[in-house]
Amino acid sequence: MELLPRSPGEFGSARYWDRFFRQRGQRPFEWYGAFPELCPVLLKYVRPRDKVLVVGCGNSELSEQMYDTGMCEDIVNIDISDAVIRQMQERSASKRPKMSYLQMDMLHMDFPDAHFQVALDKGTLDAVLTDDEEVTLSKVDRMFAEISRVLQVGGRYLCVSLAQAHVLKKAVEYFSQEGWVVRVHEVATSGDKQQFVLPVFVYVMTKFRKIPGSALQILEMCPEEQDKPLRLESTERLVEAVKDRQHYALLCSQLSKAPCGEQLSLDLCDKGSGRPRYTLHVVDSPAVKPSRDNRFAIFIIPQGRETEWLFGTEEGRRQLAASAGFGRLVTVALHREQRYEGMASIQAELSGKVMELAPPGLPARQQVPFLSVGGDIGVRTVRHCDTSPLSGEFVVEDVKGEDACYFRRLVFLSNRNVVQSEARLLAPAPPPGQKKRRKDKKKPGPAEPPMAIDKSYLCCEHHKAMVAGLCLLGSSDPLPGTPIAVLVVGLGGGSLPLFVHDYFPQAHVAVVEIDPSMLEVATRWFGFSQGDRMQVHIADGLDHVAKLAAEASAQYDAIMFDVDSKDLTVGMSCPPPAFVEKPFLEKVKTILKPEGVFVLNLVCRDARLKESVLAILREVFPLLYARRIDGEVNEILFCQLSPESRRDPVELTVLAQALEGSMQQLGRSWDSSYVLADMLQAISIL
Repeated sequence: MELLPRSPGEFGSARYWDRFFRQRGQRPFEWYGAFPELCPVLLKYVRPRDKVLVVGCGNSELSEQMYDTGMCEDIVNIDISDAVIRQMQERSASKRPKMSYLQMDMLHMDFPDAHFQVALDKGTLDAVLTDDEEVTLSKVDRMFAEISRVLQVGGRYLCVSLAQAHVLKKAVEYFSQEGWVVRVHEVATSGDKQQFVLPVFVYVMTKFRKIPGSALQILEMCPEEQDKPLRLESTERLVEAVKDRQHYALLCSQLSKAPCGEQLSLDLCDKGSGRPRYTLHVVDSPAVKPSRDNRFAIFIIPQGRETEWLFGTEEGRRQLAASAGFGRLVTVALHREQRYEGMASIQAELSGKVMELAPPGLPARQQVPFLSVGGDIGVRTVRHCDTSPLSGEFVVEDVKGEDACYFRRLVFLSNRNVVQSEARLLAPAPPPGQKKRRKDKKKPGPAEPPMAIDKSYLCCEHHKAMVAGLCLLGSSDPLPGTPIAVLVVGLGGGSLPLFVHDYFPQAHVAVVEIDPSMLEVATRWFGFSQGDRMQVHIADGLDHVAKLAAEASAQYDAIMFDVDSKDLTVGMSCPPPAFVEKPFLEKVKTILKPEGVFVLNLVCRDARLKESVLAILREVFPLLYARRIDGEVNEILFCQLSPESRRDPVELTVLAQALEGSMQQLGRSWDSSYVLADMLQAISIL
């Protein structure tokens, strides 16, 4: 510890470095990795006939090893410390006659202009650029100016660095503004214990003549020494790319030392495009008793199923890891914009990286199992991509679920882990007289007709609960045959209003949707249509309800809110906060009939905010029921105006059974897995 400087500024002091090297003696001090790690990058940019300048050489063996391996012999080493220069001269004078050591300040070098083809700096810039003070930055500018002066056009400045953000930004901005090409290499480690947790980088700045008036910048990143460079559009993006690599190294270091108390996540990006290809979550299960075969596993989530509770939530992944019986489980989600050849290619692609996330003590060569559901990577087909001014980018995709069923989903990419709408697809029936083709038949046939929407099936559990809440309107008359007026705020794919329209033949449904793009999506991709009993209003739900309240009271038997918030910073993603403010809820109360029911889909992860919302609802609506959705954050709230409307669980069950029986007698297909009484069994009064 006594060899560390008392303050960062001492890194630029000749007195400090003289004392450092006198105390250290002849033992080499290797900043940021030894020759074997740096060699692959150096070989790309140092030629045997190059004249090489090493600035701030210290007593590193790097120059000696470059000389001894034949990489280059014409090497001039300079350092501010006279003590270390004398040491190095004694060490190399007889062995390396073409290499020289000179005591010299790199800020004022004695070499003529354009004297070198390569300038090599191993940790010197990091030692000088210790802060953003004006004096320090001025010193760095002089250093860069001198390096630029002594390099020929086409020459390379190779700077080995830990790439702290302020250091990298300064170097990239300076040389790119001078018209140089800047490329950053990450140095591949040997697998031995590293001196630093953070990875080492080499900045390669290639000198070109500056073109007056040109603002062209060429900035590139090489994540590993054998990779094709990735072109980046700005200094900021380059700094961010380096930060990503540093965060990954820190994560691997953290995971290699001890079990992780909280789930950690990271993206692995495609090398060509730089876009995320895999999203990994690392889950430790301390309760699992470790053995040789259950310490570590990788779970590949089938395409399209990453939004399910088991895979898409922290609690679900924790349950998955515990049930799988592994001390550490890494779940891998596949991104929709990427292509995957199959499980074998995914395993080959991931094997090297996931082993860096292994728990401490795992043998390096131990076989790690890859797990999945059903043994395949799933099926996802993107049917439609678009951008809405209100909802942002969105996709409509078909995915394969359990039991070979296919589902169509609407996903807003601003929150890619949440399915906005979902519908089950029906396999097309073959035309009359045509037998179904065998799957293994090679001859091409006519294109298969598109699969139709199964309008009898509600995919979303919260939609099932919302429909079941209509039992609260129950009377002596069978509800499906009773004329009712229903207002639905939030269209999405249209599954909820469409189901109410089809299974309540006397219902008149008004839908309010703020985004006209969603009406087009629902109509084109989800089988939605308007008619005498179904009308869509393109309007802000807040404004539309306010307008209705100003026109007349007691208009609707049921009002349903299923509208998401676009503000992801709020702890409540459904509905937007303005929809649960008291003045607006008073307007909802105005247009609700006395015996009607207001049904709200509430998705709130903030406990204090949720309690505040419930308190406001209780102020406006004297009777409040709640139904939690198992395995999800959703809670469905049923609000009524009269405490006398309260029903006990037995009565609700009877009403639900009667309603379901009436709906099944309509002659439409009925999903046998949908039991209305089950939706109301767990209902509670708040």
